[in-house]
Amino acid sequence: MAVLSRCSRAATAATTRTQTATATFSCILRALSPSFCSSSALNSETDLSNKKPAVLGTLKREPTGRNVQWVFLGCPGVGKGTYASRLSNLLGVPHIATGDLVRDELASSGPLSSQLKEIVNQGKLVSDEIIIELLSKCLEAGEAKGESGFILDGFPRTIRQAEILEGVTDIELVVNLKLREEALLAKCLGRRICSECGGNYNVACIDIKAENGRPGMYMAPLPPPPQCATKLITRADDTEEVVKERLRIYHEMTQPVEEFYRSRGKLLEFDLPGGIPESWPKLLRALNLEYHEDKQSAAA
Repeated sequence: MAVLSRCSRAATAATTRTQTATATFSCILRALSPSFCSSSALNSETDLSNKKPAVLGTLKREPTGRNVQWVFLGCPGVGKGTYASRLSNLLGVPHIATGDLVRDELASSGPLSSQLKEIVNQGKLVSDEIIIELLSKCLEAGEAKGESGFILDGFPRTIRQAEILEGVTDIELVVNLKLREEALLAKCLGRRICSECGGNYNVACIDIKAENGRPGMYMAPLPPPPQCATKLITRADDTEEVVKERLRIYHEMTQPVEEFYRSRGKLLEFDLPGGIPESWPKLLRALNLEYHEDKQSAAA
């Protein structure tokens, strides 16, 4: 009865077309969330400024058997997909990236393709209605495969999305990745995709010198293998004008979401110190996960 009641409340809060997608989304999340009915380990009344979310102190350090329900926040291009995907593999839970869902829909020439193309090329955020519809499809497919737990990447981006998600499942932890703006802009403009295999690479070599008490930062390029080197293309939305507009909209829409989770004691702020070799082991330690050095993995 509690499940049906919460599904109903989530659906009632949305517009007519979004109601169906939200109801589907919420009910599928129930199936993927084995700990939904358990009480939260966090106290939303606690002042958690400058503190780690309490849930990190309750989790075992071994990655196996951790059926997590996490969210990754961060500006476009910060590396949410990279780190969420690595954690997905480590923890054995699905990584659900709304950016990938949008790009897959664009490539499919489906019913939303033309609408999405205009939105993405202008650097605007995709509407709640479309995102929930795409997530519902993805979660339904995951449920059919027997998946449980998840790491959401790129959702929620608005307070309304956060409220819908809060109403239908118990998010344990929200990781907010941060990167200095000059590095972020260079990283976005350096992104390249192989037109044949779809691999993601980056040609930017970011070398920011230390000054005025701020530490330096080095992020090496992520070059393609030889077979992809002549097939690289730039995403249509990776122009300086579009990237800056995307970042402006992100900060305007998503900073309230950060506060939403901060006030509930679920937000972990993580400043990326550099590229993957520097950031990955530090992120694992911040998440209270055992770090077993793997040079090949760290350099990937």
